Amino acid sequence: MKKTDQQLIYEIGISLLKGVGSINSKKLVAYCGGAEGVFKQKIGHLEKIEGIGSKSARLIARQNVLAQAEKELAFIKKENIRALFFTDTDYPYRLKQAIDSPSLIFYKGTDVLNHDRILAIVGTRNITERGKETTDAFIEGLKDAGIMVVSGLAYGVDTRAHKACLEHQIPTVGVVAHGLHTIYPAVNRGISQEMQLNGGIISEFVSGTKPDAFQFPRRNRIIAGMADATLVIESGKKGGSLITADIANSYNRDVYAIPGRPSDTYSRGCNFLIKTSRAALVESASDLLYQLSWDHIEKPKNIQPKLFLDLKPEEQKIVDILEKSSNTAIDILMLESGLPSSKLAASLLNLEFEGIIKCMPGKVYQLLR
Repeated sequence: MKKTDQQLIYEIGISLLKGVGSINSKKLVAYCGGAEGVFKQKIGHLEKIEGIGSKSARLIARQNVLAQAEKELAFIKKENIRALFFTDTDYPYRLKQAIDSPSLIFYKGTDVLNHDRILAIVGTRNITERGKETTDAFIEGLKDAGIMVVSGLAYGVDTRAHKACLEHQIPTVGVVAHGLHTIYPAVNRGISQEMQLNGGIISEFVSGTKPDAFQFPRRNRIIAGMADATLVIESGKKGGSLITADIANSYNRDVYAIPGRPSDTYSRGCNFLIKTSRAALVESASDLLYQLSWDHIEKPKNIQPKLFLDLKPEEQKIVDILEKSSNTAIDILMLESGLPSSKLAASLLNLEFEGIIKCMPGKVYQLLR
């Protein structure tokens, strides 16, 4: 069902609340029954919500964010930008599983955010010749693997990865640390336009937001959260790539890194990740595809409706849940089905054997139709 402008204004307004944060903003929405309810709820009720308290409740009540949200709505409609709220079915489901994911993201591009296979590629802005060759070789080796690549549209490895994806017709998405009124760095405006034909650009920031340094780590959590796995091409001992790798690990996502000589400045970060077991070592695209079990493209089976007639009651419960939201994490299945963990595991295994469901990376289940 298409949203009204007023619904969008309330949802954008939630993302503009200062002093609340991503986690508590989603608690507010859940407690109040929707974004609109947050702005109509009494202070006394808001302050009872865990993590909010009286100070934040008064702050929420005093903020006049809806006028700014109205202006933002006019901007995104003019620029053909979509505002995806965390309760929307087309919000990236992998990102939704991250506890600190943004309540709302702005997206301009094609429908690839819930692609079957998503890989984050990150690395230093000071890319070396070896890094360029490695990035190009990896992307070329991934061109037939049915993946989408997400990165940060920054100088260096990010830009090289996006350009290589465009060359090989691989969908690619850039996550930026500023509003979508501009592109930073400016030199990437051209490729950002190309990316929107097979991929796109994401931001959690409203228009007019400048690319200030403190916003880049926030951008990195979206890159890590959107992907099944993160690949670090080159990195120094410090930098955004290592932050992204740490965030991916905290989300229980796979992390891979390409090793280099100890004397190479921009291999030290990768070597550190491997040495401390924060990343698995890969040397080629085929290594990566093998590690992720992506070395073949699965063709969905045509399931006949009659298969669904012989299900046990607990299996039917699972199928009914996946009918509503196909990409569903195991903890959500347990919560909504009410099944004990042992019975849920057995039912999921049987449904997989029957070819009715598929287990995806991160213990997310998908109904095959």
